[in-house]
Amino acid sequence: MVQDAFTKVIAQSDVRGEYLSNAQLDGLLALVRDGNKRIDVVNRISSNASAIVADAARSLFEEQPQLIAPGGNAYTNRRAAACLRDLEIILRYVTYSIFTGDSSILDDRALNGLRETYQALGVPGSSVARGIQKLKEASLALANDPDGITQGDCSNVLSEVASYFDRAAAAVS
Repeated sequence: MVQDAFTKVIAQSDVRGEYLSNAQLDGLLALVRDGNKRIDVVNRISSNASAIVADAARSLFEEQPQLIAPGGNAYTNRRAAACLRDLEIILRYVTYSIFTGDSSILDDRALNGLRETYQALGVPGSSVARGIQKLKEASLALANDPDGITQGDCSNVLSEVASYFDRAAAAVS
């Protein structure tokens, strides 16, 4: 079952029959404090998702042209479209994780078993991981742009955003 950060902390304390600790409350308070920044980041990524994915794929194919050459894993429009679809799905689940402050939805719905699927299909995991890194770079650039977003220190949220992309890249390589 996918849980947000609040439900997860409460469920863990409930299993132990304990009240929430000060550290747990502080962590949840930080999540609330960063709520508007999270929403800003999710909105920016979501509203630019098509461009982020297309630019990441274009950059990946420029860097690794063998992928789109005859015999490459992204050769033919159908295979290239599958590559774009997979990057888009990963990006979408990263935004869900950003919003909830928890990676379990990313793990459960997108990453579990993905490496094995790619291996079975002969898809180079390192190339997918590189594509995810390109998604990360573009997303962080958008999220870090201070124009028109909630003012304040966004370093915790940006670090968290980066960790979700790193988690996805590690899961496929």
